[in-house]
Amino acid sequence: MADSEGEAPPEVLDSKRDATRYQVLVEIAARQPAVSQHEIAEAIGVTSQAVSDYVRDLVEHGYVKKGGRSRYEVTKEGVDWLISRTDSLQTYLDRVSSDVLGSVDVDAAIAMADIDEGSEVGLVMRDGVLHANPAGGTAKAVTVTGAAAGEAVGVADFEGMVDYETGSVTVIPVPPVTDDTPLNPAVVTEGLSSDTLLAVAGTEAYALVARSDRRPDIRFGTVDGVAEAAVRGLDIRLVVVADQLPQHTATLRDENIPHEVLDPIDL
Repeated sequence: MADSEGEAPPEVLDSKRDATRYQVLVEIAARQPAVSQHEIAEAIGVTSQAVSDYVRDLVEHGYVKKGGRSRYEVTKEGVDWLISRTDSLQTYLDRVSSDVLGSVDVDAAIAMADIDEGSEVGLVMRDGVLHANPAGGTAKAVTVTGAAAGEAVGVADFEGMVDYETGSVTVIPVPPVTDDTPLNPAVVTEGLSSDTLLAVAGTEAYALVARSDRRPDIRFGTVDGVAEAAVRGLDIRLVVVADQLPQHTATLRDENIPHEVLDPIDL
């Protein structure tokens, strides 16, 4: 039987017998040369008699060679048969994963009001988090769960693009501890709005921020964290020790995130 795209599933899925035959050969290959048919039966959930019948069939087809008592080995023909079935099965599973499961992806959003399952909602970005707006938006989705206002709701069947701009990053480099250039902690908050996140990277940078009147929002994993926040539309001020600056700016450039390195002496 062909699938919805007209492509036939791999032979190993044609019937339960073909699938079991494949399983038995895999188990023999894993256990050879001393093969317990009882253990195979327990592993794949069939009777020992059924395993015995499958083993006899595999021997007759030249996929398995029988040695002494309870000693079996998979032949070259058996290995080739396994590889061909495994390759076709992997190709089929990859297509199912990308084309079928990928088409029913479910994401989470914050409900901006009480929402019933099966409702069409707009998708908007607020504070770096996806929100579901019953009033609509430039992007649309259908809820797959219900939720009260403020709760997470499942959304799928996405259409359109969420309308928001990438955030920007202002960077304040801090000299290493071996450099005795003094910095006033006021540089941390100079021109800093209340809705801009504050990130700190490096001990010297943390020490400077600790002397200011703002606590950091991001302290660890700042190379990725700052970029992720900006991609979600948030503005960030990054206070970073000078020797870690290249790592951060390289990532910002790679992600095409607007950023500016300020001179703390001039602030």
